[in-house]
Amino acid sequence: VQLQAFGGGLVQPGGSLRLSCAASGSRFSINTMGWYREAPGKQRELVATITSGGSTNYADSVKGRFTISRDNAKNTVFLQMNSLKPEDTAVYYCNAVIQTLWYWGRGTQVTVSS
Repeated sequence: VQLQAFGGGLVQPGGSLRLSCAASGSRFSINTMGWYREAPGKQRELVATITSGGSTNYADSVKGRFTISRDNAKNTVFLQMNSLKPEDTAVYYCNAVIQTLWYWGRGTQVTVSS
């Protein structure tokens, strides 16, 4: 299973970015897809997840600013990030849970800076 993420970059505080991640190579349906992030010197943390049925979960720090969505037919997950803050700067990793196995993409850098 491969996960390929797109959409990272440099944005000013208050700006927006949209991440996308496409999963390929799985014979089984994907249970949960999501995004995690890892800032310099910090552990990887949950950003948001979404189940195949559309149930979502967000970290408190991004609630009201980030929106996760999913296209089940294309095995693709999106993360719309609005009102970005410097503390959102991190490498963002796409995740997929298939049966009981966790898969990770390579990560995409998001930098929020003026």
